[in-house]
Amino acid sequence: MEGSHFIIVFLLLNFLHLLLPAFPLPLCTNSEAPLPHKDPLKFCPYNGTSCCNSADDSRIQKQFQAMNISNSACAALVKSVICAECDKFSGELYRISSVPRQVPVLCNSTASSVSTQTIRDTNDLCSKVWTTCQNASITNSPFAASLKGEVPAPMKSNVTKLMDLWQSEADFCNVFGGASGDGSVCFDGEPVALNSTVPPSPPGGLCLEKIGNDAYLNMAAHPDGSNRAFFSNQEGKIWLATIPEVGSGGSLELDEASPFVDLSDEVHFDTQFGLMGIAFHPKFSQNGRFFASFNCDKQKWPGCAGRCACNSDVNCDPSKLPPDSGAQPCQYQTVVAEFTANGTAPQPSEAKSANAQEVRRIFTMGLPFSSHHGGQILFGPEDGYLYLMMGDGGGAGSSDPYNFAQNKKSLLGKIMRLDIDNIPSATEVVKLGLWGNYSIPKDNPYTEDKELQPEIWALGFQNPWRCSFDSERPSYFMCADAGQDHYEEVDIVTKGGNYGWRVYEGPFRFTPPMSPGGNTSLDSITPIFPVMGYNHSDVNKNIGSASITGGYFYRSTTDPCMYGRYLYADLYGGAMWAGSETPKDSGVFNPTLISFACSHDSPMNCSLVPGSLVPALGYIFSFGEDNNKDIYILASSGVYRVVPPSRCNISCSKENTSVVPSTQGSSGPASSPPSEAPLSAGMYNNLVVLMLSLCLLLVF
Repeated sequence: MEGSHFIIVFLLLNFLHLLLPAFPLPLCTNSEAPLPHKDPLKFCPYNGTSCCNSADDSRIQKQFQAMNISNSACAALVKSVICAECDKFSGELYRISSVPRQVPVLCNSTASSVSTQTIRDTNDLCSKVWTTCQNASITNSPFAASLKGEVPAPMKSNVTKLMDLWQSEADFCNVFGGASGDGSVCFDGEPVALNSTVPPSPPGGLCLEKIGNDAYLNMAAHPDGSNRAFFSNQEGKIWLATIPEVGSGGSLELDEASPFVDLSDEVHFDTQFGLMGIAFHPKFSQNGRFFASFNCDKQKWPGCAGRCACNSDVNCDPSKLPPDSGAQPCQYQTVVAEFTANGTAPQPSEAKSANAQEVRRIFTMGLPFSSHHGGQILFGPEDGYLYLMMGDGGGAGSSDPYNFAQNKKSLLGKIMRLDIDNIPSATEVVKLGLWGNYSIPKDNPYTEDKELQPEIWALGFQNPWRCSFDSERPSYFMCADAGQDHYEEVDIVTKGGNYGWRVYEGPFRFTPPMSPGGNTSLDSITPIFPVMGYNHSDVNKNIGSASITGGYFYRSTTDPCMYGRYLYADLYGGAMWAGSETPKDSGVFNPTLISFACSHDSPMNCSLVPGSLVPALGYIFSFGEDNNKDIYILASSGVYRVVPPSRCNISCSKENTSVVPSTQGSSGPASSPPSEAPLSAGMYNNLVVLMLSLCLLLVF
């Protein structure tokens, strides 16, 4: 295909994306997740999970009482409107971010859209508010605010009527009204409820092909959008590989003897240690910047020298800690370092090797014990910040005896969010007490919770093992967190969220066997419970023989029956799940244990579990995603890719076996991704067919 055709297809597919409906995510106006509350609110009618606590409820009640509304029917409506701040979708209801809103977007029947929420009789709330309240006097009316550039009539008194402020219902609803659709919701007088759907039928199974024999811990798609990806092993080497097209019969193309970069001299490799994460700057193709997260041994490498995570700030004395697995406290360190591919090729995107010399040290921290140190790093797809996943440090049966995960002054058991594009001076690093060369994003949750260390994005994790952002909905930041004795979990991570460990193990109360560092009381936290997970007994009757590996939302067209489901697995390779969300974007998931098989025409032979046709994957270390959104399993026995189900004789009614697979490295799939949520207007379907036809003509 000529370059101009690529551009046209790219533009058409992006236009096609605009035609497909998006959906809201439960989120509060402060960008944090709604939380469950034990006691019902006394004033606003929101119980269970909401965006308000008792203090918020009391504040809203005082605001309402001070309004002194002259009409009781109007008062009831205004109460429901100002209480919408407590709705778990309030972040979307108050969605005009450029101008602060005092009221939510009121459902308006004249504003047509493809609806994503349940339509009720009160869907024209804006008209109802106008009709009921136009002549009612309201002190400090919330409808006197200026929105959308519209300015109400100036008033000398703080007691007003809608008729005094707005000339007509049309003017009023132009400012305060809106419709549900295109990923948005509106307020209809009751808590927002999305359209409920019947849970989709579970997929028939997952078909895999083996394309590599070696074991890797990390995979990162090349930022240039091509059919290349970086793979790294635990020992400390990173390779640049070319990925074959699905169905081509090819295998991974990489030169084992010529890694992209070799960091093994700095990396301490052992069962629990090694090169734990790699991340390439979103602008790598221009700036050549990439990052590695690894462990080092300060007794063997002078560059391994950071502050101990056990220190007086967190009420921990390293001199009183016992040796762990033969190592002294903080002998091993977690390091995030920056490297560059500049100077090895005319352009960074053309680089086939990189300099193993660090450009700068981003982060260094000594580990008190020898387990549970996470180490994955990711760039946020929207904010461009670097996320670092850190475990609780283990110790004493790996049960976090010093309660680091709940200690807001400790970075253990946390997910951190760092700005690596604005590097402070060495003087500022020392002055601010930073752990390396980074700055703090101004909207990190410490600005609202002064007890939090500024690096922290979320807390209460035992050992987050593989997190990912949904490529279609970046607000879905999914993290798998390893359990202790009973439960493995998957969380939707949000700003400032507390995910419970070690007060809870998943949804269950946890009683630690040792607590030299004290305990966190049950009533002092508001935990966010997992959206998916499994009991250890689901995969093995032996206690402690399970450990979760997080994956991705499947967004490829290769297996249309898997589209939109979140894939995750157990480390020990015998179980894999696909979680579907019902209703869509509700945060409510229905995980299904799925079977998996190896394609009969796999480029490389798959070893089988003795006495079965199930591929013997070994340990499932991680998942990967390429630029076509195809999903990979990185296992101890090799690299596997999800392929069309028909290649394993798995039934999938959505699969079109006559379609030629899309070319790797293109700007997007050659066909529209299937959706569980049908478009409600015929014009959308016609446009989709038209655009697809044009795309296919250009491709072929």
